[in-house]
Amino acid sequence: MSTIDFSGRVAIVTGAGGGLGRLHALALAARGAKVVVNDLGGAVDGSGGSATAAQKVVDEIRAAGGEAVANGASVTDFDAVQAMVQQAIDQWGRVDVLVNNAGILRDKSFSKMELADFRLVVDVHLMGAVHCTKAVWPHMVAQKYGRIVMTTSSSGLYGNFGQANYGAAKLALVGLMQTLSIEGAKHDIRVNALAPTAATRMTEGLMPAEVLEALKPEAVVPAMLVMASEQAPNRTILCAGAGTYEAAHITLTQGVHLGLTPDTPERLLAALNEVTDSAGETVPMSGSEQGTNEIKQALAARAHA
Repeated sequence: MSTIDFSGRVAIVTGAGGGLGRLHALALAARGAKVVVNDLGGAVDGSGGSATAAQKVVDEIRAAGGEAVANGASVTDFDAVQAMVQQAIDQWGRVDVLVNNAGILRDKSFSKMELADFRLVVDVHLMGAVHCTKAVWPHMVAQKYGRIVMTTSSSGLYGNFGQANYGAAKLALVGLMQTLSIEGAKHDIRVNALAPTAATRMTEGLMPAEVLEALKPEAVVPAMLVMASEQAPNRTILCAGAGTYEAAHITLTQGVHLGLTPDTPERLLAALNEVTDSAGETVPMSGSEQGTNEIKQALAARAHA
């Protein structure tokens, strides 16, 4: 069984002043990584800011014998994010791991949600990860090594009432991961997504106390460590909670070739159960596989016409 070791590696963890981010930073440092602890220090809804939270985690890491620096950049500010990455380069000469963990909540049903709250959540979760990934990407390409973890959510993968903004941003991160994992492969940049279920500041009001007690955030950290490790998979969505680990897949059914005739809409309606039948479904390695499947069936139908 391979040992997961981050000796000589440099990691950036966003939103690491508390909750899961703090545990991610502590775990990486405990296994030898030098860590940039990033946190704006704001409230759950993204308001406010303080450098205190990040510095406290840095102090914890240093007290345990590790190396860490604090950073208070907002992930929504690309210039500040670039400066954060440069801080890591100036301090340690490289960046090997990026854990995109920063996030906020502005929950309301879609009918009552202000567009400003929708935009801000997308800006922090999606564009925040884009900013951080864009800033580390050239360094990882140059050193031919990188591990990037996107934090997605079951709310994005499967939906959750009152979280249209959060769910949209979280599934968008999966789409980002899918493409970057393809583009980064030749440089040994592996990109994956983590869907955690954990009791944190962001989930306090969403679950009963006894459930929150069972969902120790520490149980999510092993999945992050796997995705950040040298032995990491690529293009994987790992789900983690309460000591259980699963994988989520975006799949493609075999489908049905119906051709194009005036009554195709009606025949498609009649065939929906067959079209959506999960028997024989696949996990495409790229978006082109959908078109390949469609053309293959069309050509086969033409050959038999």
